[in-house]
Amino acid sequence: MTMRTTFMQKTLLAVLTALFGAGAFAVGALADTGGVSAAGSPASPAAIHKTGIATWFGPGFYGKKTACGQTMTPALVGVANRTLPCGTLVKVSYRGHLLTLPVIDRGPYSHIGADWDLTTGAAQTLGVEETVRIGTRIVGIAPNTPTLGLPAGALTTAPALAPAAAATGGAVAG
Repeated sequence: MTMRTTFMQKTLLAVLTALFGAGAFAVGALADTGGVSAAGSPASPAAIHKTGIATWFGPGFYGKKTACGQTMTPALVGVANRTLPCGTLVKVSYRGHLLTLPVIDRGPYSHIGADWDLTTGAAQTLGVEETVRIGTRIVGIAPNTPTLGLPAGALTTAPALAPAAAATGGAVAG
């Protein structure tokens, strides 16, 4: 009987350890996103921080609405992604430049297998002039509003924002 009880205790301990470890991983994932959980965001660390191919878009779309409701202008700073919810904040790195961008549209629709489509404003800020490989990391989520992605100077009704907030239209990732 003692041997069976010891086996059951060890099994229970192993199960509890596994469950606790999974819970700690989930808390760690929230810490990686600044404590903000983006609905529908991937849970694995590899999916949260990875590289991908980025194109950029703009001139042919100026004056049109994005899938998330913003009006496309040269000043709009954001990114398009096929699956992430509108307002998801993505930290993008390219050649030493870092920029936190909100998802403001669906795409890319190029036939080269790109993962991301930068607005003209985002591409210029990052120094992107062609199709490139970028680093990405989901860092949070911001409310999706018609002004999301507009620099502070373009927001006539909003108070002045800090430079970090201006790059994401007022959304600041933790």
